[in-house]
Amino acid sequence: MSPTYSAWFVLRLLATLGCGLIAGVFFAFSTFVMPALARLQPSQGIAAMQSINITAITPLFMLALFGTAVVCLLLTIGVFLKWPYSDSTYLLLGSALYLLGSLGVTIACNVPLNDSLAKVKPESPEGAIFWAKYLTDWTFWNHVRTIASVAAAVLFSITL
Repeated sequence: MSPTYSAWFVLRLLATLGCGLIAGVFFAFSTFVMPALARLQPSQGIAAMQSINITAITPLFMLALFGTAVVCLLLTIGVFLKWPYSDSTYLLLGSALYLLGSLGVTIACNVPLNDSLAKVKPESPEGAIFWAKYLTDWTFWNHVRTIASVAAAVLFSITL
């Protein structure tokens, strides 16, 4: 096995694992974290989510989220350098799904919602109104990034 082939395989494997790992985090939020927070009183749900949003910014999570994006970019560049490659379509679609549907949605939709939630006073009447809309909007966009991450992981898996 040539070193170039080995590096190419490692990138595809890392993309598959990274997308799967991130999909799992997003899936957990969609299937039980957000529904559990929705069952709490608004002030409790707001306070809990504010805490989650602060503690989520860890080196390991950031490495998984942004490291996977870097791998997707490297695969995209590699596809254009090796074009045509038998799995080019899968690699480009997987990369686009992750970069736009997962990371892009996170940056454009979920993070701004989190930033707005950070300014809310949990006990305020405005907080309760905001919380109801936040739950709906944030969870919708989280479903989008979950689906995008799973689909990207499947596409990358096909290339292995």
